Amino acid sequence: MENYFIDALVKASSCKHHTQLAASKPISTSWFSWHPKPRRRSFQKSIDHPRAFHRLSSNRSPSPPVRPDATREDYKRMLDYYESFHTQCEPSILPQHPPKLPQREIEASNLSIEEHDSGEGDGSNPQFASVIDHTIRMVNDESSTHEAIYESYCALPSPQPLQLPPDILRLLLHRLSVVERKTEAGMVRYLSILDDMKTAKIPISLYEWSSGIAFAGRCFARVSAADVESALRIWKEMEQEAGVQGSNVTFNILFDVATKAGKFVLAEMILQEMQARKLRINRYARVGLIYYHGLRGDGNGIRKAYRDLIDDGHIVDTVVLNCAIASLIRAGEPSAAEHVYERMKSMHARLTGAKLPSLDWKGSRELGRLLDRAARDFGRDKEKIQQLQNQQSLAPNVRTYIILVGYHTSRTGELQRVAQLLDELQFLGLPLHGSLFRQIFRGFALHGGERYTSWTGARLESVWGSFQRALDQDVSGVFVGKWIVIWVFRAFAKCCGDERSLEIWETLKSRWNLDEAEFERIRRE
Repeated sequence: MENYFIDALVKASSCKHHTQLAASKPISTSWFSWHPKPRRRSFQKSIDHPRAFHRLSSNRSPSPPVRPDATREDYKRMLDYYESFHTQCEPSILPQHPPKLPQREIEASNLSIEEHDSGEGDGSNPQFASVIDHTIRMVNDESSTHEAIYESYCALPSPQPLQLPPDILRLLLHRLSVVERKTEAGMVRYLSILDDMKTAKIPISLYEWSSGIAFAGRCFARVSAADVESALRIWKEMEQEAGVQGSNVTFNILFDVATKAGKFVLAEMILQEMQARKLRINRYARVGLIYYHGLRGDGNGIRKAYRDLIDDGHIVDTVVLNCAIASLIRAGEPSAAEHVYERMKSMHARLTGAKLPSLDWKGSRELGRLLDRAARDFGRDKEKIQQLQNQQSLAPNVRTYIILVGYHTSRTGELQRVAQLLDELQFLGLPLHGSLFRQIFRGFALHGGERYTSWTGARLESVWGSFQRALDQDVSGVFVGKWIVIWVFRAFAKCCGDERSLEIWETLKSRWNLDEAEFERIRRE
């Protein structure tokens, strides 16, 4: 890796010319139901707008019938909302057929690293033996929280990494790296252990370096230029100082961070470097390219990236189509996004043998890895790929509804469409998620309090009652956090007035253990 390229990337990440703007009375769960079986009474009925899951929305022509033995071309056409797409799309920023050459893949099971000698530890000292044993038990116990594991690690005598057997230290880092979403606290925990390992002169594996880069670049909801620089700085240290060459996974992370920060020229440079190193463009990069074109407002680019994913032998599933829906909305093509959603329902209704996708984030994570390996191993075996494709579900999942409900609550304000989506979610027996509540409260805050609005105070009270019952029943994914507090307070202030909003504020404070100063800061936001 030449210094020139690394310096160029660092400069590009902080240069303003490389940033382009993207085309930018309690009720029986009448709003939501978290029971697997759909309820006869629904919120949709309460606003006199009866629709059913199998019906298509108005003003959209029905999708053409899909044969049970859908071909790869059928999957390609799922995003073809405009007939003229094939003649208008621009060339991909990647070569049409990326090189199938030896790859460097990150696999925790086959990393070859020089293990450290733990002989300098104080395990023989009775004063510390119990602390070390406790840490080992915590790491091996899958029910241990990351906070508890790290607290136990910090209690070890210095240097902490040398107190643990090599396999336990690697397992500790792996445990801390597997998270549903990266946070600042998680980033601090992980990178501090890497710093301890550097001080103790313990080699850091490619997997661990890449995880550190991911934490540095993705620990905040919005990726900033500073986050991009932090990720690049760790990557530079990995390659130039530690002598560990990045893999396709490392570059996928860098590409994702650059894209989400709006550093599109930098993102293209990263892709070009992957090609120069002859690294495989895997499933994650292909999905990332769909998202990349969405941020750029390029609808045809989204479709081209989607078709390239299929042409490269990858499997289409709900994750891919959710990314396409979100990207089309970002690109200013909401009708095309709704079209994809309708075709997801149509395909799921007609294909046989497909099961609803796992709702567990760890299961989804593992499925993504398996699908990527399938494309790598069977990418040119069309019959095998078709067989695997037919086994994948294309049914909408909770994430699909979060995307679509979020769009309508924040942009269109179409409460009837929101109601239909919620009924369809119940029809599929999908569980409730706190993000849906947050989106609905946001809709009341944005569209309520106006004359002739459908977002009335009475309906807001109904949602609030359902939310409280979900909290009382400890429904997974429903909790009181910063943004739910902000949107609930704003919604009641807009729809019900200051007096009622202050009552709600006190209720929220009683349900969330937070100091008074922090509550007041959130209230002012």
